[in-house]
Amino acid sequence: MRTFPADSISSAAKKQTVVHLSQPPNPIRAQANSHPERVVVLSQKRLFNSINECIAPRSCFDPPMKLVAFTLFAVASVSSLPAADANTAHRPPGSRTLPAMPPVTSPVMFDTPEADRIVAALQIFPPDNPWNTDISKWPVHPNSQNIVASIGAEKPLRYNPDMGYVIVPPAQAKVAVKITGYPDESDRTPFPVPDNLPIEGWPAHFRRSAKHAKLTLDDVQRDTRKQGGDRHATIVDPINGMLYELYQARKTDDGWSAAQTSIFDLKSNKLRPEGWTSTDAAGLPLFPAIVRHDELQRGEIEHALRVTVRRSRRAYVTPATHFASRLTDTNLPRMGERLRLKADFDITRFSPPVQTILKALKKYGMLVADNGIEWAISVAPDERIPVLNDELRRIQGAAFEVVEKPR
Repeated sequence: MRTFPADSISSAAKKQTVVHLSQPPNPIRAQANSHPERVVVLSQKRLFNSINECIAPRSCFDPPMKLVAFTLFAVASVSSLPAADANTAHRPPGSRTLPAMPPVTSPVMFDTPEADRIVAALQIFPPDNPWNTDISKWPVHPNSQNIVASIGAEKPLRYNPDMGYVIVPPAQAKVAVKITGYPDESDRTPFPVPDNLPIEGWPAHFRRSAKHAKLTLDDVQRDTRKQGGDRHATIVDPINGMLYELYQARKTDDGWSAAQTSIFDLKSNKLRPEGWTSTDAAGLPLFPAIVRHDELQRGEIEHALRVTVRRSRRAYVTPATHFASRLTDTNLPRMGERLRLKADFDITRFSPPVQTILKALKKYGMLVADNGIEWAISVAPDERIPVLNDELRRIQGAAFEVVEKPR
C-alpha cells in the first residue's frame, strides 16, 4: 500500500525526471505476428527475384558470384522467420513453446478468452529476467529465519484479487495523464488509455461484494463512492512489447489523472532508475507478477509472484529500485527480497489451481513489492478464478525461506 505507516517514509523526496522512449511499431514484426508465413514467403520471393536479375547477365554466371547469391538467399530465408521466434529464442530448455501472437485490433479486457490467448503468446520480459529466473536451487539467505519471523512465521498465506489489466492494439490513441503525486519519479508522457481501463479490483472484487455489486466500471474509474486506495491500473501493448502502469488512477471530466505513472519495455531487462518508485513501492512492475486465469487453466505459472509485508526495511535489492520505510532492522525484509516455498512442502493436498501457484512459489518464488497485509500475493480479479483464500490460508509463513542470488 502506498499509504505508509508512521514508521515508513514516502518516496516523494527523491526528485529526478526521466522520459522512457518506446520503440516505434515495427510493421514487419506486426505482420509476422499475425501472418508469419507471408513474411517468410515474401522475403524469399523478393530475394529470389533479385538473384535471378543478378545471374541473368553473363558476368554473374561466374561460380563465385552464384555462391554469394545463393548464400544470401539462404541467410535471408533464416532471418525472415516469423516474429514469434522472438518469443521463443533463448528460452531455457524445457520451456513452453509460445504460440503465435493473435492479432490485436481493439482493447481487450483481461477476463476474456481472447485475452487468455494473447497473454499466453506474450514473452513477458526476456527469459533471463529476474521475474523469469528459476531460483529453486538458490542458497538460503543466512538470516532467513529471522526475516521470515519478522513477517510472521505463524501468519497465513493469502491473496488479493486486485491486479487486472487491459490489452491494447499498437495504434491505441494516447492521452495525457495528469500526474498528481510523484511527478519526478514518473514517466511523463501520454499513455494509451482505453475507455475500458480496469481499476484495481475490477470486476471480481466489486461484483462479489454485496455493498459494491451494482457499481459500473465508470463508477469505479471515477471513484464515485470515494473509496480511495491504491487504484492500480495496467495497460499492456503486446505487439510493441510495452507495459504502462498507473498508481491511484482516476477518470475525471477533464481526462485521466494518476499519482504516479511507469512504463516498462517488456523486451528489455532495464530497471527503473536507482531510487525511483513505480506503481509498486519497490519500483517493480505489477503485470509480470499477477496470477492469471490462463496460467491456472494451463497448470503452469512461469514467473515469480509479488508479495506484501506489513513492515519492510529501509533498503532494497535488485530488481527493486526503491525502499519505503524508515526502519533499519536487518531482520526486516528489503524491497525486492525473494522468498521461496520450501522444496519439501507437500502440495498434493491442495486443489489444482492452488498447486499451480505453489509450484511457482517453489520454482520462482515471490518478491517483496510493497507494504501491506503480510503474505498477500496478487491474483487477477477474474471471476473465472475461484476464491482461493480458504486453501491458501492453510499455509503458514514458516513454510517459506528467504533466498539470495548465488555469488
